[in-house]
Amino acid sequence: MDADQQLALIDRFYNDMWNRFDTTVFAEILHADIHFRGSLGQAKVGYDELGSYVDYIRSFAPDFHNEVMSTITEDNQTFARLSYTGTHTGEVFGLAPTGSRFEYAGAAVFTFSEGLIHDVWVLGDIYGLLQQLSPRQGPRSTTS
Repeated sequence: MDADQQLALIDRFYNDMWNRFDTTVFAEILHADIHFRGSLGQAKVGYDELGSYVDYIRSFAPDFHNEVMSTITEDNQTFARLSYTGTHTGEVFGLAPTGSRFEYAGAAVFTFSEGLIHDVWVLGDIYGLLQQLSPRQGPRSTTS
């Protein structure tokens, strides 16, 4: 599988699957034994588990959007530098919805097998996301 084919699958992974929440593309782009570790730290195996993760993301940010900033490909792996944006409208990490817009950085390593995405390992800037979603604390009191 050449780099152009890998990048075409990654494009569908983000633009079709994530940005449109279209799980009907799973069989076209993902190996049936897909191993996925998401930017929020959850590990999933197979279409059903990954589908539940997609639903989870959609429940807390129905406008969740992924943008691939750059990629590097070597053999059967591609690294992608990512940007995630959305609006916090559902509970995540125990935080009630704030209605706030968020943006955080991420990175993913894709491994390909049999012409499909077989493994995706994603690391997101959870600290940056939590800072944006956590209730703001007012100024500290300086009185004694």
